[in-house]
Amino acid sequence: MTQHNTLSPDLRPKNYLGSTLLFIGIFSTATIAGILILLTTPLPFNVRYQISRAWCGSVLWMSKVFCGLRYEVEGLEHLNTGQASIVLSNHQSAWETLALRYLLPTQAVLLKRSLTWFPIWGWALSTLKPISIDRKKQREALHTLLEKGKLYLNQGLWMVVFPEGTRTAAGEVKKFSAGGAILAQQSGFPVVPVAHNAGNYWPRYSFLKYPGTIKVKIGPLIESRGRKAADINAEAESWIIQAIKEM
Repeated sequence: MTQHNTLSPDLRPKNYLGSTLLFIGIFSTATIAGILILLTTPLPFNVRYQISRAWCGSVLWMSKVFCGLRYEVEGLEHLNTGQASIVLSNHQSAWETLALRYLLPTQAVLLKRSLTWFPIWGWALSTLKPISIDRKKQREALHTLLEKGKLYLNQGLWMVVFPEGTRTAAGEVKKFSAGGAILAQQSGFPVVPVAHNAGNYWPRYSFLKYPGTIKVKIGPLIESRGRKAADINAEAESWIIQAIKEM
C-alpha cells in the first residue's frame, strides 16, 4: 500500500468522517473503560491492566474500521515474555502509546505527570502503575524513573520509555535522553528497541487520521550488564534510526 505523505495531506471527506467517528469512539469508550478501571481499584492490578489493554485493542480496531488504518509487526520473535525488559521506542503520535500496551507484555510506562490529571481516564491511568514525572525537574524525574523502574522491573513488569521525550514529525528522530539506558545499566535488565512510522498516518497534533499500514519493528535484545548507559543508548538509537530509514 502506498505510504501516506504527511506533507501533502489527503483531505477527502471520508477522512474527516472516519476521523470524527474515531474521535467519538475513543472518548466514549475511554470514559467507560476509565470508570471500570476505577471501580475495580480494590481488585488485583492485572484486572485493571487487562481492561486498559482491551480498550487499547478496541481503539486499534476502530482505527481500522473508521479510518482504514492497519498495522503490521516485525520481530515478535525477539520478545522474551518470560523476562522483563526495557523498551526504548521512537515517539511520533498517540498511536504507539496505545499499540505498545496492546502488543507487548504487561508494562509500566514513563509519562508526563499532567496526563494523570484528566478526569476519569487520567485518574484511571494513575492506577496502572505509570511512572509520572515533571519534565522540567530533570534530576527529580531521573530519580523517580530509577527508583520506580527498578521496582516494577523486579515485579516482572516491562518498562516502556520514549527517550525523545516528546512526539516528533514523521521520519524524524530526536536525540535520545539517557534515562532509559541508565535504568538498564543500573538494573541489569535488557533493552528492546522498537521503531515505527505511525506519524505518517496518525500525525502528531492532527485531528485527521489517514488510511494505510503502520509498520512496527521490534529489534534484537540489547544486553545491558557490564555496559555503560551511553553505549546502550547509542546502540538503541542507531538501530531505531536505521529501522525507520528502511520503512
